[in-house]
Amino acid sequence: MQELHIPAGPGAPRGLRIPAAELTEEFSRASGPGGQGVNTADSRVQLSLDLRATSALDETQRQRVLKRLASRLSGTVLTIDAAEHRSQHHNRKAARQRLAALLREAVMPEIVRRQTRPTRGSKRRRLEAKRRRAEIKRNRKPPRPD
Repeated sequence: MQELHIPAGPGAPRGLRIPAAELTEEFSRASGPGGQGVNTADSRVQLSLDLRATSALDETQRQRVLKRLASRLSGTVLTIDAAEHRSQHHNRKAARQRLAALLREAVMPEIVRRQTRPTRGSKRRRLEAKRRRAEIKRNRKPPRPD
């Protein structure tokens, strides 16, 4: 097995390199169709990474990842299952791609929206819409006897 490289992006300006020694792969029989090899091929892959112990993340990234992926973790271990392909090789590639995508998204900094004031045009449009709506409702009333 070789190291996993995650390209640079927000939250990881130099990208991430997860050493092969930190990744754990386990193989088992996948359910579903498989033809003659259905009972012999260990094609299902479980790829695990201990986020607390990995050297690929700095402390800020580690806290961000542990917080965002908390629902998917068993302790501090992130496990990815792949069994959609009949080939163990393809399932290994799929699991690594899924792990890379999860980590890439989890290390991104949170986007904080700064509040802005409504524009003059948006205020004018809102008030004009209120006037139109009030006029519609006023026209529904029966005329007052004067």
